[in-house]
Amino acid sequence: MLTLYYSPGACSMAAHIILEESGEAYEAKRVDFSNGEQRTEAYRKINPLGRVPALALDDGTPVAENTAILPYLGKRFGQWPTDPVAEARALSLIGFFAASVHPAHAQARRPERYAADKSAFTAIQDMGRKSYIGYLQQIDGMLAGRDWFLDSYSVLDPYGLVFYSWGLRFHEQPMQDYKNYTAFRDRMLARPAVRRVLDAEKIMT
Repeated sequence: MLTLYYSPGACSMAAHIILEESGEAYEAKRVDFSNGEQRTEAYRKINPLGRVPALALDDGTPVAENTAILPYLGKRFGQWPTDPVAEARALSLIGFFAASVHPAHAQARRPERYAADKSAFTAIQDMGRKSYIGYLQQIDGMLAGRDWFLDSYSVLDPYGLVFYSWGLRFHEQPMQDYKNYTAFRDRMLARPAVRRVLDAEKIMT
């Protein structure tokens, strides 16, 4: 059985939704960031970086990072493209989410990761916030005239929902102004498994 290590509202929410939709038995273990559980020796054996998500496979082998976890789950549950060109598009998008959108959010929220000098924090946060808003606009454009990020529903869609949630909760963005992205959010919320995970993690989006 798969075991997901997650924190409510974090990017681990994507894998949580995929597992909930799969119909397969799994275990979701919350990592309590407020008590520093992510820094304990026990958790660092699962993910040395002390972050979520982490996924323990059926044999207990741990896998970290959405760039690995989401394609694995997508292939396991039939939510990943098999055509080589379509797969390249999926990998391109997951790379954009993980290497551009997420770091911009981190710069705005956790500038201490990027500089030891506290006097630099405001500049880092301002640039991160500016970049994040630009990425939201880019994502909104990607969704113009389409229901999902790829040609059909895939593991990329729960991942995309995470950034909508962050724009609303952390970046004080008028997310309703992103018409395509908001329509996508509404389609996601119409999926029962998505609602169950949001309720379980106590996340509004």
